[in-house]
Amino acid sequence: MLKLENINKTFGNKVAISNLNFEVKEGQILGLIGQNGAGKSTTFRMILDFIKPDSGKILWDNQEFVRSEISIGFMPEERGLYQRETIINQMNYFADLHGMPRAKMRIELKEWMKRLGVVGELEDKIESLSKGNAQKIQLIATMLFKPKLLILDEPFSGLDPVNANFLLKEIQRAKEDGAVIIFSTHNMENIEKIADKIVMLKHGQTVLNGSITDIYEEYQRLNLRLGGLKDENILSKYLGIKRVIRNTDGTLSLKLDSEKLGESIFRDIVRNQGYIPIFEQSYPTLDEIFKLKTGEKS
Repeated sequence: MLKLENINKTFGNKVAISNLNFEVKEGQILGLIGQNGAGKSTTFRMILDFIKPDSGKILWDNQEFVRSEISIGFMPEERGLYQRETIINQMNYFADLHGMPRAKMRIELKEWMKRLGVVGELEDKIESLSKGNAQKIQLIATMLFKPKLLILDEPFSGLDPVNANFLLKEIQRAKEDGAVIIFSTHNMENIEKIADKIVMLKHGQTVLNGSITDIYEEYQRLNLRLGGLKDENILSKYLGIKRVIRNTDGTLSLKLDSEKLGESIFRDIVRNQGYIPIFEQSYPTLDEIFKLKTGEKS
């Protein structure tokens, strides 16, 4: 288990991190989110012992965190592969660092490349690969050696939906193997898909910290999606409907000013129409919550 207790970090007069607290257990995924400059990369660098916190504790299984004693996989936002080296030469180097026999690594590397659909050969140089394939090799280098702690800084950056799904599956696989996983991303959908917990930072301050379920339940169900409504005029009498958007699939998305309003709309529709195939009242999306907390406009 990784635990951060009352972590603070300043650079000159700038507060980078203020009183940060969280813990991630084996087999859990923490999504660390926030705008650029919020403190995500600083947090990663302190965990990795690249820089020291001014105060507070970083613990592993309730003992002082010692990087050399823990198997760590780190995928930086600025990818760190040697462009003029071949895939196999780089992986041999990483295998030596992790104490894995090269022959075993070569077998597992081929399996990884097949599973992720990497277009390339072991003797190809990184610079000859497409951006997506190079990112897959970076991911393999991070995860091949089954680290106990996995830190992924913007791992989905630049990936198309197909390759992003490959990555999501591998993160889930690492979770099932019991790794402690932290990743940052600007894609809230990916957070919603795989994160067990969220920490949101704003100018170094923690503005959200908890499970996704707990965070959602702090808000009302103000989003309403309707499909198959025969008479849309039924909605015109409700002043509490703040916004109506027609979606490309023909459904309507409504923003309500109160959760109770959804009950009134439902009763009216049932009384006048008798049946509606889609009536979905939900909490704000994580993207909406993020914008609320950071002050961004929807």
